Amino acid sequence: MELFKYISTIFIAVMFATALGCASTPKQSGTGEYIDDTVITTKVKAAVLNEPSLKSAEINVETFKGVVQLSGFVSSEADINKAVEVARSVEGVTSVKNDMRLK
Repeated sequence: MELFKYISTIFIAVMFATALGCASTPKQSGTGEYIDDTVITTKVKAAVLNEPSLKSAEINVETFKGVVQLSGFVSSEADINKAVEVARSVEGVTSVKNDMRLK
């Protein structure tokens, strides 16, 4: 019986530590959020690629907790506005940070 208590205590401690390791913090996303952010990034990149007026090779996309950051160089202010508009239209995007620059 004493051995059972010892083993169950260790098992509970390991499960608790595992659960804490997957939790998110304000500066770090959890496992599920990381996967969600990866999906959002992929969807935004695909949307930008499918937009014929944008030169997508020069627009970089990063996502953290649903916030999409666009960076890179574009040739006009209209391209910046269009890229932000396209990113905002993707499901799961909570907001868009625009760090794009004009060439």
